[in-house]
Amino acid sequence: MSIKVGDTLPEATFKIKTADGPAELTTKALFEGKTVVLFGVPGAFTPTCHMNHLPGFVEHADTIKAKGVDTIAVLAANDLFVMDAWSKSTKADALTFLSDPSADFIKAIGLGLDAPIFGATRSQRFALIVKDGEITFLSVEDAPGDLKSTGAASILEAL
Repeated sequence: MSIKVGDTLPEATFKIKTADGPAELTTKALFEGKTVVLFGVPGAFTPTCHMNHLPGFVEHADTIKAKGVDTIAVLAANDLFVMDAWSKSTKADALTFLSDPSADFIKAIGLGLDAPIFGATRSQRFALIVKDGEITFLSVEDAPGDLKSTGAASILEAL
C-alpha cells in the first residue's frame, strides 16, 4: 500500500556522500522540524530524470526555498557514489542526493517500481512535500517516463 497525504514517513536511513566520505542520514535528521521537498526518480542519469526532472529543481531551488522549504532532496535506488557523481555533473549544490540502494525506503512507502531493464526495484517517479515528517503533498506519475505532476512547477503550485 502506498503512502498518502497525512501519513508520517517511516523511519529509514539513507546513504549520502559528504566531503568527509560516505555517511548516513536518517529520516529523523532529514525531516524533523523541517519542511522538505522530496522527489523520487527511477534512476540517476536516466533520460527523463537527468534531462527533465532534476533540472527544474536545480533551476527553481531558490524560489522553492524562499517559500519556506528547508531542504530539497532527490532519492533514487542508486548507490551513493552514483548519486554523488550525478550531483557533481549537474552542479546541483542546492539539493541533497539520497541513495536508497536496496530500495528499502522506497518499498516501505509503497512506491517501488519493478523495472526489469534496471535489474532491481527502483522508485516510481514521485514528489512529496513533508512538514515535520508528515506528508502534506503527494504526486506519483502514472509511468516512469512521465513528468506531468512531480516537477518543480507542481511543487511551486502546491507550496
